[in-house]
Amino acid sequence: MTKRQVDDSKMTPKIVIRNETDDDVDAIANLTITAFEPLEVSSHTEQFIIEALRAAHALTLSLVAELDGQVVGHIAFSPVTLSEGTQGWYGLGPVSVLPEYQRQGIGKALIKEGLSRLKAMKAQGCCLVGHPEYYPRFGFKNVPGLGLEGVPQEVFFALAFDGHYPQGTVTFHEGFNAKGSQEGAELLD
Repeated sequence: MTKRQVDDSKMTPKIVIRNETDDDVDAIANLTITAFEPLEVSSHTEQFIIEALRAAHALTLSLVAELDGQVVGHIAFSPVTLSEGTQGWYGLGPVSVLPEYQRQGIGKALIKEGLSRLKAMKAQGCCLVGHPEYYPRFGFKNVPGLGLEGVPQEVFFALAFDGHYPQGTVTFHEGFNAKGSQEGAELLD
């Protein structure tokens, strides 16, 4: 076997990022549960949040990363409300990758593709709650005067596509309060 043949056999298959389909719903729920299961900072309701956003038709973008026909990653974007009235802002999250595929660039690819699609839709910006060492690499930053009630400023990030950062309080879609299956339609008070 030549070196070329060995190298070819070790090549990682290409990840395909695409819009979710109805056939992906169960796979997205399962991968979300699996991805967030070991995280102590998680309330372990992320799958219910996605379900609630989907049921409310509030998933502006719902993208999956597929590898060899298997959904291995997912990212959701939904509209947010800003107290000062600025329109066209979205929340990023949840984003999840199956543990055995983490640290391989799949989450990064999902985030970049999602942000690119939001920009193409003429969105004004995106915000999220996330790890302070991860999201700045995508241009997200802590913005004085812009925040999410009850969330420490150091984990709330925003990215303005036009360079203009609004001020005030961000409110994520009520689906982020989901604590159970939409069959029970439970929301936190």
